[in-house]
Amino acid sequence: MIKTGEWNELKVIRSKDFGIYLGEEKSSTGETVLLPRKQVPEGVKAGATMTVFIYKDSQDRPIATVHEPLITMGEMARLKVKSATQIGAFMDWGLEKDIFLPFKEQTTKVKEGHEYLVRMYEDKSGRLCVSMRLYNYLKPMEGYKKGDSFTGIVYEYKKDFGAFVAVDDKYSGLIHESEMGSPLYPGDIVSGRVVQVRPDGKADLSLREVAYKQMEDDADMVFRIIESYGGVLPFNDKADKELIQKEFGLSKNAFKRAVGRLLKEGKITIGESDITIVNK
Repeated sequence: MIKTGEWNELKVIRSKDFGIYLGEEKSSTGETVLLPRKQVPEGVKAGATMTVFIYKDSQDRPIATVHEPLITMGEMARLKVKSATQIGAFMDWGLEKDIFLPFKEQTTKVKEGHEYLVRMYEDKSGRLCVSMRLYNYLKPMEGYKKGDSFTGIVYEYKKDFGAFVAVDDKYSGLIHESEMGSPLYPGDIVSGRVVQVRPDGKADLSLREVAYKQMEDDADMVFRIIESYGGVLPFNDKADKELIQKEFGLSKNAFKRAVGRLLKEGKITIGESDITIVNK
Protein backbone atom coordinates (compact mmCIF):
# COMPACT_ATOMS: atom_id res chain seq x y z
CA MET A 1 0.00 0.00 0.00
CA ILE A 2 1.33 3.43 -0.98
CA LYS A 3 1.54 5.57 2.17
CA THR A 4 0.64 9.26 1.99
CA GLY A 5 2.78 11.63 4.04
CA GLU A 6 5.74 9.25 3.97
CA TRP A 7 8.68 8.22 1.80
CA ASN A 8 7.91 5.20 -0.37
CA GLU A 9 10.18 2.98 -2.45
CA LEU A 10 8.26 2.41 -5.69
CA LYS A 11 8.81 0.90 -9.10
CA VAL A 12 8.40 2.77 -12.39
CA ILE A 13 5.30 1.21 -14.00
CA ARG A 14 4.91 3.31 -17.15
CA SER A 15 5.99 6.60 -18.67
CA LYS A 16 3.93 9.41 -20.20
CA ASP A 17 4.81 12.80 -21.69
CA PHE A 18 3.71 14.54 -18.46
CA GLY A 19 5.50 12.19 -16.05
CA ILE A 20 5.93 8.62 -14.86
CA TYR A 21 3.58 6.41 -12.88
CA LEU A 22 5.01 4.61 -9.87
CA GLY A 23 3.63 1.64 -7.95
CA GLU A 24 4.56 -1.17 -5.58
CA GLU A 25 6.40 -4.07 -7.12
CA LYS A 26 3.87 -6.61 -5.82
CA SER A 27 0.56 -4.79 -5.63
CA SER A 28 -2.80 -6.53 -5.55
CA THR A 29 -4.65 -3.29 -6.33
CA GLY A 30 -2.52 -1.93 -9.15
CA GLU A 31 -2.41 1.44 -7.37
CA THR A 32 -0.09 3.97 -8.99
CA VAL A 33 0.93 7.57 -8.34
CA LEU A 34 2.27 10.22 -10.72
CA LEU A 35 5.71 11.81 -10.50
CA PRO A 36 5.59 14.96 -12.70
CA ARG A 37 7.98 14.98 -15.66
CA LYS A 38 9.97 17.99 -14.38
CA GLN A 39 11.05 15.90 -11.36
CA VAL A 40 11.91 12.70 -13.21
CA PRO A 41 15.69 12.05 -13.18
CA GLU A 42 17.26 11.74 -16.60
CA GLY A 43 17.55 8.20 -17.91
CA VAL A 44 14.92 6.61 -15.62
CA LYS A 45 13.16 3.73 -17.38
CA ALA A 46 10.28 1.34 -16.67
CA GLY A 47 11.20 -1.18 -14.00
CA ALA A 48 13.56 1.17 -12.18
CA THR A 49 13.08 1.74 -8.44
CA MET A 50 12.73 5.22 -6.94
CA THR A 51 12.28 6.63 -3.44
CA VAL A 52 9.65 9.37 -3.47
CA PHE A 53 7.52 11.28 -0.98
CA ILE A 54 3.75 11.02 -1.41
CA TYR A 55 1.36 13.88 -0.64
CA LYS A 56 -1.79 15.31 -2.25
CA ASP A 57 -2.06 17.97 -4.94
CA SER A 58 -4.49 20.92 -5.07
CA GLN A 59 -7.26 18.54 -6.16
CA ASP A 60 -6.54 16.11 -3.29
CA ARG A 61 -5.06 13.48 -5.59
CA PRO A 62 -2.00 11.52 -4.42
CA ILE A 63 1.15 12.76 -6.14
CA ALA A 64 4.83 11.91 -5.82
CA THR A 65 7.80 14.23 -5.38
CA VAL A 66 11.54 13.83 -5.06
CA HIS A 67 11.73 17.08 -3.05
CA GLU A 68 12.23 16.73 0.69
CA PRO A 69 9.41 18.12 2.88
CA LEU A 70 10.13 19.84 6.20
CA ILE A 71 7.86 17.38 8.04
CA THR A 72 6.56 13.83 7.51
CA MET A 73 3.75 11.77 9.01
CA GLY A 74 3.85 11.64 12.81
CA GLU A 75 6.89 13.92 13.05
CA MET A 76 7.21 17.37 14.65
CA ALA A 77 8.82 20.39 13.01
CA ARG A 78 8.81 24.16 13.17
CA LEU A 79 6.84 25.52 10.24
CA LYS A 80 6.13 29.09 9.18
CA VAL A 81 2.58 30.39 8.62
CA LYS A 82 2.06 31.51 5.00
CA SER A 83 -1.53 32.69 5.47
CA ALA A 84 -4.18 32.66 8.21
CA THR A 85 -7.94 32.39 7.60
CA GLN A 86 -11.07 31.95 9.70
CA ILE A 87 -11.04 28.18 9.17
CA GLY A 88 -7.33 27.70 9.76
CA ALA A 89 -3.87 28.52 8.54
CA PHE A 90 -1.65 27.34 5.71
CA MET A 91 1.98 26.58 6.51
CA ASP A 92 5.09 26.28 4.37
CA TRP A 93 6.46 22.73 4.53
CA GLY A 94 8.80 22.95 1.55
CA LEU A 95 6.44 21.60 -1.13
CA GLU A 96 4.33 23.35 -3.77
CA LYS A 97 1.03 23.01 -1.91
CA ASP A 98 1.03 24.47 1.62
CA ILE A 99 -0.12 22.22 4.46
CA PHE A 100 -3.27 23.01 6.46
CA LEU A 101 -3.39 23.82 10.19
CA PRO A 102 -7.12 23.65 11.16
CA PHE A 103 -8.42 26.28 13.55
CA LYS A 104 -9.41 23.58 16.07
CA GLU A 105 -5.82 22.32 16.12
CA GLN A 106 -4.38 25.72 17.07
CA THR A 107 -3.49 26.42 20.70
CA THR A 108 -3.47 30.16 19.93
CA LYS A 109 -4.44 32.38 17.03
CA VAL A 110 -1.43 32.07 14.75
CA LYS A 111 0.18 34.96 12.90
CA GLU A 112 1.47 35.10 9.33
CA GLY A 113 5.25 34.91 9.12
CA HIS A 114 5.59 33.32 12.57
CA GLU A 115 6.95 29.82 13.21
CA TYR A 116 5.21 27.23 15.38
CA LEU A 117 6.02 23.67 16.35
CA VAL A 118 3.49 21.29 14.78
CA ARG A 119 2.88 17.58 14.24
CA MET A 120 1.66 16.05 10.99
CA TYR A 121 -1.42 13.82 10.96
CA GLU A 122 -4.08 12.65 8.49
CA ASP A 123 -7.65 13.80 9.10
CA LYS A 124 -10.80 11.69 8.69
CA SER A 125 -11.06 12.60 5.01
CA GLY A 126 -7.48 11.49 4.33
CA ARG A 127 -6.12 15.04 4.06
CA LEU A 128 -2.63 15.78 5.37
CA CYS A 129 -2.77 18.38 8.15
CA VAL A 130 -0.70 19.62 11.07
CA SER A 131 -1.60 20.30 14.71
CA MET A 132 -0.17 22.42 17.55
CA ARG A 133 -1.68 20.06 20.14
CA LEU A 134 1.46 18.17 21.08
CA TYR A 135 1.16 17.27 24.78
CA ASN A 136 0.38 13.57 24.23
CA TYR A 137 3.10 13.14 21.61
CA LEU A 138 6.17 14.57 23.33
CA LYS A 139 8.71 12.18 24.84
CA PRO A 140 9.68 11.87 28.52
CA MET A 141 12.71 14.00 29.36
CA GLU A 142 16.00 12.24 28.61
CA GLY A 143 19.56 13.34 29.25
CA TYR A 144 18.58 16.22 31.57
CA LYS A 145 18.76 16.63 35.34
CA LYS A 146 17.98 19.33 37.89
CA GLY A 147 19.99 22.50 37.24
CA ASP A 148 20.76 21.75 33.58
CA SER A 149 20.22 24.46 30.97
CA PHE A 150 17.60 23.89 28.26
CA THR A 151 16.27 25.47 25.07
CA GLY A 152 12.80 24.84 23.67
CA ILE A 153 9.73 26.28 22.01
CA VAL A 154 6.41 27.14 23.64
CA TYR A 155 3.53 25.25 22.03
CA GLU A 156 0.68 26.11 24.43
CA TYR A 157 -0.06 28.57 27.23
CA LYS A 158 -2.74 28.28 29.92
CA LYS A 159 -3.51 31.38 31.97
CA ASP A 160 -2.80 31.09 35.71
CA PHE A 161 -1.02 27.77 35.09
CA GLY A 162 1.93 28.21 32.78
CA ALA A 163 3.57 27.61 29.42
CA PHE A 164 4.03 24.17 27.90
CA VAL A 165 7.42 23.80 26.24
CA ALA A 166 8.85 21.26 23.82
CA VAL A 167 12.47 20.99 24.95
CA ASP A 168 14.73 20.29 21.94
CA ASP A 169 11.41 20.12 20.02
CA LYS A 170 10.69 16.66 21.45
CA TYR A 171 10.66 16.51 25.28
CA SER A 172 7.80 17.60 27.54
CA GLY A 173 8.30 20.52 29.92
CA LEU A 174 6.25 23.09 31.84
CA ILE A 175 7.16 26.59 32.97
CA HIS A 176 4.83 27.45 35.83
CA GLU A 177 3.41 30.97 35.87
CA SER A 178 5.59 31.90 38.86
CA GLU A 179 8.75 30.89 36.96
CA MET A 180 8.03 32.81 33.77
CA GLY A 181 8.98 36.37 34.65
CA SER A 182 7.13 37.75 31.62
CA PRO A 183 4.25 36.51 29.43
CA LEU A 184 4.97 33.68 27.00
CA TYR A 185 3.12 32.70 23.83
CA PRO A 186 3.15 29.69 21.48
CA GLY A 187 6.03 30.04 19.07
CA ASP A 188 8.31 31.77 21.60
CA ILE A 189 11.82 30.32 21.83
CA VAL A 190 12.89 30.05 25.47
CA SER A 191 16.02 29.11 27.41
CA GLY A 192 16.39 28.50 31.13
CA ARG A 193 17.10 25.80 33.68
CA VAL A 194 15.53 22.49 34.64
CA VAL A 195 13.89 22.71 38.08
CA GLN A 196 13.13 18.99 38.28
CA VAL A 197 12.41 15.94 36.15
CA ARG A 198 9.33 14.23 37.55
CA PRO A 199 8.86 10.42 37.78
CA ASP A 200 6.67 10.44 34.65
CA GLY A 201 9.55 12.00 32.70
CA LYS A 202 7.94 15.41 32.35
CA ALA A 203 10.06 18.37 33.45
CA ASP A 204 9.37 21.51 35.46
CA LEU A 205 11.31 24.39 33.96
CA SER A 206 12.19 27.96 34.84
CA LEU A 207 13.35 31.03 32.96
CA ARG A 208 14.74 32.39 36.21
CA GLU A 209 18.06 31.76 37.92
CA VAL A 210 18.14 29.91 41.24
CA ALA A 211 16.59 32.14 43.93
CA TYR A 212 19.74 33.60 45.51
CA LYS A 213 21.18 34.59 42.11
CA GLN A 214 17.88 35.83 40.69
CA MET A 215 17.05 37.92 43.76
CA GLU A 216 20.05 40.17 43.20
CA ASP A 217 19.10 40.81 39.56
CA ASP A 218 15.46 41.37 40.53
CA ALA A 219 16.42 43.81 43.27
CA ASP A 220 18.53 45.86 40.86
CA MET A 221 15.70 45.93 38.33
CA VAL A 222 13.09 46.93 40.94
CA PHE A 223 15.36 49.71 42.21
CA ARG A 224 15.80 51.13 38.68
CA ILE A 225 12.05 51.11 38.08
CA ILE A 226 11.39 52.91 41.40
CA GLU A 227 13.97 55.49 40.29
CA SER A 228 11.96 55.96 37.06
CA TYR A 229 8.99 56.91 39.24
CA GLY A 230 11.01 59.76 40.71
CA GLY A 231 12.08 57.66 43.67
CA VAL A 232 8.58 56.92 44.97
CA LEU A 233 6.65 53.86 43.79
CA PRO A 234 2.88 54.52 44.21
CA PHE A 235 2.23 51.06 45.69
CA ASN A 236 4.00 48.63 48.00
CA ASP A 237 4.60 44.89 48.21
CA LYS A 238 0.97 44.28 49.20
CA ALA A 239 -0.26 45.33 45.75
CA ASP A 240 -2.26 42.97 43.51
CA LYS A 241 -0.15 40.41 41.67
CA GLU A 242 -1.53 41.63 38.32
CA LEU A 243 -0.17 45.14 38.92
CA ILE A 244 3.21 43.77 40.00
CA GLN A 245 3.38 41.53 36.95
CA LYS A 246 2.51 44.42 34.63
CA GLU A 247 5.06 46.86 36.10
CA PHE A 248 7.94 44.51 36.88
CA GLY A 249 7.32 41.23 35.05
CA LEU A 250 7.71 39.42 38.39
CA SER A 251 5.53 37.15 40.47
CA LYS A 252 4.37 38.66 43.75
CA ASN A 253 6.70 36.41 45.74
CA ALA A 254 9.72 37.36 43.60
CA PHE A 255 8.81 41.04 43.97
CA LYS A 256 8.55 40.71 47.76
CA ARG A 257 11.96 38.99 47.88
CA ALA A 258 13.53 41.78 45.82
CA VAL A 259 11.91 44.49 47.94
CA GLY A 260 13.02 42.68 51.10
CA ARG A 261 16.62 42.68 49.89
CA LEU A 262 16.51 46.41 49.10
CA LEU A 263 14.97 47.08 52.52
CA LYS A 264 17.68 45.04 54.27
CA GLU A 265 20.36 46.96 52.37
CA GLY A 266 18.81 50.24 53.54
CA LYS A 267 18.07 51.42 50.00
CA ILE A 268 14.29 51.87 50.43
CA THR A 269 11.56 52.39 52.98
CA ILE A 270 8.10 50.83 52.73
CA GLY A 271 5.11 53.02 53.54
CA GLU A 272 1.38 52.35 53.87
CA SER A 273 0.85 52.78 50.14
CA ASP A 274 4.26 53.34 48.57
CA ILE A 275 7.93 52.40 48.43
CA THR A 276 10.50 55.22 48.63
CA ILE A 277 14.20 55.28 47.82
CA VAL A 278 16.32 56.42 50.74
CA ASN A 279 18.43 59.45 49.80
CA LYS A 280 21.79 59.19 51.50
